Amino acid sequence: MITVDGVKRAYGTIQALSGISFTVNEGEIVGLLGPNGAGKSTTIKILTGYLHPDEGTVQIDGMDVLTQTQAVQRKIGYLAENTPLYPTLSVQHYLKWVADMREIPLNDQRKLISDAVIATGLQNHLTRPIAQLSKGYRQRVGLAQAILHKPKLLILDEPTVGLDPTQIVEIRGLIKRLAEHSTILFSSHILSEVEAVCDRVIIIMNGQIRADARLDDLSATTNAVVVLSEPVDGVEMALRGLDGVTDVQSFHAHGGFLGYRVMAERDICPDIYALSSQNGYPLRELRPDTLTLEAFFNQLATSA
Repeated sequence: MITVDGVKRAYGTIQALSGISFTVNEGEIVGLLGPNGAGKSTTIKILTGYLHPDEGTVQIDGMDVLTQTQAVQRKIGYLAENTPLYPTLSVQHYLKWVADMREIPLNDQRKLISDAVIATGLQNHLTRPIAQLSKGYRQRVGLAQAILHKPKLLILDEPTVGLDPTQIVEIRGLIKRLAEHSTILFSSHILSEVEAVCDRVIIIMNGQIRADARLDDLSATTNAVVVLSEPVDGVEMALRGLDGVTDVQSFHAHGGFLGYRVMAERDICPDIYALSSQNGYPLRELRPDTLTLEAFFNQLATSA
């Protein structure tokens, strides 16, 4: 659905993007993650045809964004970070205006507007001026205009910024429902948002792609967590003696039990289980350790 190849973009002497390349397949929910100023918004503006790259090519659904801009934009639903809503218009009048701007035939408008309203839960707010809506419902209006024409690609730039926790959960659920019919590129600098919504993450830092992987793959490690129901002398030394172990760190697990985080170059859980059985360790928990997106992101940030 998206193919970006060698894209560069500078603002004067500031290099916003330094030759990034990535693809997004049809049906994926991909998070575009990075700190403020990393190049996320520049990438989105280029994808949506609002900004031209200095170098490189961009294709959406097989069409060149630079030479077929309007045709590409017809396939895209875009929710900007600050959606340009018209506060004096009612919800239904605003969506009708969007339908006209998108040149949707009059015979199709009623059904498409109705579908967008139902999908975003705006049925009871159609006649209300947008200015009277809460921040959460204004975001719903923004999403409604983005999906009005049933786009093949939905690009969302910071869709939950400024929302309260309840509204964030509602918007997350809505985005997942929208993914049943559209490919979604979801931009955010909030790690928990990407982790909750996306299947795959592309991390941009300083205008460069530092990681591109499925979240399941990012979280997988060869490390292990061991928790004992009571202290045993010599356990840490025994764990360090296992082949492939590079470090062992003790910690207090939930409930006050003694735990060990075992760093290893290979899957070490089978060897730890065998060691525990052989020595009669009071094993309470043994599991592969997982790397959170926050931890992975921090590793990249500190190694930049």
